[in-house]
Amino acid sequence: MKSTITWLGNKTFTGQTESGHSIVIGTADGNAPKPGPSAMELVLLGAGSCSAWDVVEILKKGRQQIEDVIVELDADRAPEPPKVFTRIHMHFVVKGRGLSEERVKRAIDLSVEKYCSATMMLEKTATVTHDFEVVETA
Repeated sequence: MKSTITWLGNKTFTGQTESGHSIVIGTADGNAPKPGPSAMELVLLGAGSCSAWDVVEILKKGRQQIEDVIVELDADRAPEPPKVFTRIHMHFVVKGRGLSEERVKRAIDLSVEKYCSATMMLEKTATVTHDFEVVETA
């Protein structure tokens, strides 16, 4: 896997992935608008999307009729550099018809505790917790 980061000036960069996707990354001084997510925001989004992907795949293989998976993330960082994540809580909202709470719980547990490589890396510095809710759709 390869990526390229290019400085655009000030505190703004672009990231280009090997697959051809680009994103503006950056921070701003004071109340100025940010040009894009910060690097640490991207790390947190990476963990959430990695785990959401796992959950969708596991539930689809289990023939669960999912319609939506949302992961709400809440995190704390250390006050001093390198300001790593110290706590991450992942709240999963799984929507669908006739979903088994037991299967949803198992899918989330498997993702967070076994399959999601992003979560595994973050657990080196952060306490990662998770919970979920199942929403029945009509």
